[in-house]
Amino acid sequence: MLFVPCAPYSLRPLFGQTMMSALETFEKMLAQGKDSAMLRFSLGNECHKAARLEDAMAHLRAALALDARYSAAWKLLGKVQVEAAQPEQALQTYRQGIVVAQEKGDLQAVKEMQVFAKRLEKQLGAAAPPSDAA
Repeated sequence: MLFVPCAPYSLRPLFGQTMMSALETFEKMLAQGKDSAMLRFSLGNECHKAARLEDAMAHLRAALALDARYSAAWKLLGKVQVEAAQPEQALQTYRQGIVVAQEKGDLQAVKEMQVFAKRLEKQLGAAAPPSDAA
C-alpha cells in the first residue's frame, strides 16, 4: 500500500503559506462566477461577523433573490438590519421570513423570527410618538 502524506490545512502557516479567511475564500469563489444562494448567505454571514453590515445586507438580499425560500437568509437579514439601526425594515423582513418559513415547514425558523418580530414590535411601539387623540 502506498501512503502519500500531505500537509493538513492547519500546517500551512508553518510552511510560509498564508491561510485565506473564510470571507476571502467566499469572495474568491464569487469572483470566479460560482454564485449561489448558499454562497451569498455565507458571504453575508462572514460580512456580518466582520461588522460589514451594508455588504452583509447586500449579499443576503442576493441570496434571497436566488432562493426566496431560504429561511436562514431571512432570519440573518433581519438580524443585520436591526444591528444597522433599521428596525422597521427588520420587522418587515422577519414578517416575510415567517410566511416563507411557514410555507416551507421550517417551524424552528418560524418560532425564532416570531420572537424577534415581537420584540421589534414592542420596541417600535414604545418608540412611536403619542397620537393627538382629542
